[in-house]
Amino acid sequence: MHTTDESARSPVGAIGRVTVPIPPDGPGEVLVAVRGGSEAYTAWSATSIDRDVRVVVVDSVSARSVIVERLPP
Repeated sequence: MHTTDESARSPVGAIGRVTVPIPPDGPGEVLVAVRGGSEAYTAWSATSIDRDVRVVVVDSVSARSVIVERLPP
């Protein structure tokens, strides 16, 4: 499979786990599986998400900030 440099760097679509709870009015932190390893990102969500909940990255705000949603059960 061939990917462009941009898609190889983007965490969008990657699965992660919340490491710092995400409040509804501020950022938390997620550990996301990217590039064969795991990287920490500042994470925002429309709803609060507790620690250790699995999430999917739905948008990238900046190089180190993402928007996430809970993974469906």
